[in-house]
Amino acid sequence: MVLSRFWLVIFISSIVFVVFSLFSGDSYTIDHVLNGKKDDPILVSEKFAEQLPTFIKDSIKKAPEQTMIINRDTLNADTTYVYKNKTVKIYSGVQKSDGLLPTCKSSLLDLILPLIAYLAFFCGLMELLIISGASGKLAKALSPVFVKVFPSIPENHPSISYMTLNFAANFLGLDSAATPFGLKAMESLQELNPEKDKASDAQIMFLCLHASGLTLIATSIIGYRAAANASNPADVMLPCIITSFIGTIAAFLIVGIKQKINFKSASLVIVLMTLIAGIVGLLMYVNHLDLIGKNYFTSNLSALILIGIIAFTLIFSFINEKKFTEASTTVFESFVVGANNGVKTGVTIFPYVLGMLVAISLFRNSGLFEIISNWIAFIFSNMGVSKQITDALPVALLRPFSSAGSRGFLIDSMNTFGADSLTARLSSIFQCSAESTFYVIAVYFGSVNIKNTRYALGTMLIVDLICVITAIFVATWFF
Repeated sequence: MVLSRFWLVIFISSIVFVVFSLFSGDSYTIDHVLNGKKDDPILVSEKFAEQLPTFIKDSIKKAPEQTMIINRDTLNADTTYVYKNKTVKIYSGVQKSDGLLPTCKSSLLDLILPLIAYLAFFCGLMELLIISGASGKLAKALSPVFVKVFPSIPENHPSISYMTLNFAANFLGLDSAATPFGLKAMESLQELNPEKDKASDAQIMFLCLHASGLTLIATSIIGYRAAANASNPADVMLPCIITSFIGTIAAFLIVGIKQKINFKSASLVIVLMTLIAGIVGLLMYVNHLDLIGKNYFTSNLSALILIGIIAFTLIFSFINEKKFTEASTTVFESFVVGANNGVKTGVTIFPYVLGMLVAISLFRNSGLFEIISNWIAFIFSNMGVSKQITDALPVALLRPFSSAGSRGFLIDSMNTFGADSLTARLSSIFQCSAESTFYVIAVYFGSVNIKNTRYALGTMLIVDLICVITAIFVATWFF
């Protein structure tokens, strides 16, 4: 219900702002909102050649029609003039994201099709884990802890193993594997849900913990920083871990208080202390490595573990091939069945993802998002917050809506202020400290056709805010 209203607010407010900007003269055309593509120049006006400055007219006379003339005026260095049919079209600035219609196309080609491929492969592996009995053994081993966090889940339930694999994949930065495991967990939890169109307590707890984004190896962030020639691409690793860990604890406490979970459980305390000890141990190991060693370790650990999961699944299935025979199937046929289910899941969630991405595209390209972010930055600057921090806020503001959009702002901040600036480092921490809240809500709840998300969205947005505040303090402390 809340998500639906928020989606409508984004759409309606963006459309009203676009129309108002056109008729008030603030925008020359709104075509870019519908048809523009990312990084395309934006048309700001059209004039007759005689209305232009002399040096521009002289350049046009020497140039054939349809030739671009770049204005060298330092006051407006990003303006481009295009002469055609006695008029000159003036472009200034570039589009931050695809327009509404290109987003419809790119969401299918660049997002859904790759996601369906990942879902097919990893759902195929999960089918092998189920039939071979590996998932059951994992669930049995972890049941004492999970039943404390998820009291409504019976002991040894299959959802426990799926959630474990999802958390592990997130923890190691394996995004391609985390989503299929998470969707399988939601499907399994839906079987226990008495009200099929309303999110259960277990589903809310799982999704909020997932969305808090606890990550050990921020592989993609390190890659972006390395590409931007950062002196030490991995220097944001520890701040990212601290920020995402605090976000995860906050999500657990907020949802746990709401669901009246017993925080004094000995098993919960032991698991939490073990997790903290493991993180500290790995950080101490990574910290003593030199730059090349850190880059080597961070780039290979996640990949090796993913390969290990695949190898374990196949070997365990081969060892327990008798169970497949008893189920009147083979290892490969079971993989195909699982992969087919993954494809069906991908098709199911496509409309939910499309609706959310189109709304976000309209919101960004309308100019409303930029105005809101500028006002927030203005308020923070008047409160005495450093400009280096306010310059990074667009990444934090867009992160809950769009990972790709906030990533664009991240790369822009590194190009503009330098990869080793506080702004770029803080932007990196914002990017890796949480998930794209609205995308996650649309995908995970959409996969099981849940319409009433209850307090999930509000909790996830509060956790996003906690991560933003934590990131600012951590970045200021470290850098």
